[in-house]
Amino acid sequence: MRRIVPSTGEPPWNSKPSAAPLLRRCNGNSHPVPRARLWPTFSALAVGAALLVFPTGLPGQETCPDPAGLSADLSGAMAHIRFLADDRLEGREVGTRGARCAGDYIANVFETLGLEPAGPDGSWFQTWDVRLGTKLAGPNRLEVGGGGQSLALDQDWMPLGFSATGAFSGPLAVVPSAHGAESSAHALSGLFLVLDGVTDIHRTASEVARMGGAGLVAILPEGHPLPSLDRERRATLSLPVVAVAAGRGPELRRAAEAGTEVSLSVSLERMMVPARNVAARLPGRSAEGTVIVGAHYDHLGLGGEGSLSPNDVGVVHNGADDNASGTAALLEVARKLAGGAPPDRSILFLAFTGEERGLWGSAQYVANPLVPLESTDAMLNMDMVGRVQDGRLTVFGVGTAEEWTDLLTRRNPGALDLQFVVDGYGSSDHSSFYAKGIPVLHFFSGTHPEYHRTQDDWDLINGEGLSDVVELVTEVTRGLAYERRVALTPIEGAGNPHGSPGGEPGDGQTVRSGFSVRLGTIPDYSQTEGGMRITGVREGSPAAKAGLRGGDVLVRMGERDIEDVYGYMYALQEHAPGDVVDLVILREGERVTVSVTLEGAGG
Repeated sequence: MRRIVPSTGEPPWNSKPSAAPLLRRCNGNSHPVPRARLWPTFSALAVGAALLVFPTGLPGQETCPDPAGLSADLSGAMAHIRFLADDRLEGREVGTRGARCAGDYIANVFETLGLEPAGPDGSWFQTWDVRLGTKLAGPNRLEVGGGGQSLALDQDWMPLGFSATGAFSGPLAVVPSAHGAESSAHALSGLFLVLDGVTDIHRTASEVARMGGAGLVAILPEGHPLPSLDRERRATLSLPVVAVAAGRGPELRRAAEAGTEVSLSVSLERMMVPARNVAARLPGRSAEGTVIVGAHYDHLGLGGEGSLSPNDVGVVHNGADDNASGTAALLEVARKLAGGAPPDRSILFLAFTGEERGLWGSAQYVANPLVPLESTDAMLNMDMVGRVQDGRLTVFGVGTAEEWTDLLTRRNPGALDLQFVVDGYGSSDHSSFYAKGIPVLHFFSGTHPEYHRTQDDWDLINGEGLSDVVELVTEVTRGLAYERRVALTPIEGAGNPHGSPGGEPGDGQTVRSGFSVRLGTIPDYSQTEGGMRITGVREGSPAAKAGLRGGDVLVRMGERDIEDVYGYMYALQEHAPGDVVDLVILREGERVTVSVTLEGAGG
């Protein structure tokens, strides 16, 4: 389950904490004794078959780990988790070797179960390209003075991954802070700026670009490392932006004060890699209707953005609960259903990638569905279902269809204490489907101190509780796909319009964003340039009152152009409750201007 990074000023979509005390410290999978031995049952024959067909090598890449060697003493969901959360899958970040190993594993289990491949052209995969980062792609030089004294790339300076490719020559203007940049707006045109001790370079560079600056040289604080390019996904700004190590700051300041010419050349290229959803189908006897059961299989890789272990950048984040647990549950639900009578309605099993980066996989699916959305009856999502405590399981989305509460109550095997939340939006892949008007349920066993940290390892999973979740989701799916009953009745405008799932702001569960205003949009985090696409809007929110709707692309807010969700965040920070702001949106290719009155974040 993804953490909202950055905050957009909208109410957070879940009740997960942004920080919590660490209970234990462990790197990797070094725990000798699993805590739970009550695994779901997975037949030895099926396990053996899955292990035999799994390819342990990828062309031109390191070998994937052998599942048999990892889970010989495990079965069922725990065997899946043990493989998916192994150090050698390196946190399964979208587009990486580890994610490919995980996707191949999932596809091979689906195949072993006798399911049909549901991807294009008979494939198990729905594949598209995503941006993994940025790389140097030509001459990159920073020279001070006519003598051509060059600073050493990757030692003294480095371009930022969101920098434009371009060149600049001329004197520098010294501005000591981002606030100073704003106050010098009249003098920025054509000048190159040096800022001392800047940590939020992206926001500062956005301000400089907005005010017509030609480029930005940011002197880093003492001890601050040069930026890495390979994880940058933000939209490219309109000017070159570079960071310089603190030790070279005095030299550049003297050059600026003396009017010495500085020459800069930046050449960057985006790194695009394939991302893959995994799709399998259990065909129904009727041609009418499809039920989707899904979970995301990616995690945070080696940390960085989204991690709550800030000192562990470069350390594997295994994501056993988030979300190897949901993926394992998905495979077990598929096993239980594949072994029974054919359903009346077809069942589509989807393992999404890119959820941690902004619901990329589910956004890709609803934009390019494998089954028509109008014939999709419901979507069931499992994200972080491996840490059930005292039998409690939260089910989000019960307000998205009239039949959900009754169906869940009747189909609950009795081992779980279900906590119902009506909201159909949330920080996981079900939101993409609810935004398209499809009834959804999202199963969630709760947060814990290891969430988005390096300690989220496989031996902390509650196998017995996970087995209960598998049983519940299997029974709910049976109720949808095996019973000849009327279609679910979506409830118009269901949800909590003013807060996150779990309650109204201030109830002790909601984590506030720190912004003073809200607009009420649900951003589409999969769009990383060309504006901020809106997935949906909260009922009764300022956005809804202004007539915004899902599919609109916000390109300007007040005096600020919006290139991506970061620009939206900066724009929100500039306003107060009661401000009347003009918004420019793209709607079906046409620019439309609407006026909105912002409300307080707690309103």
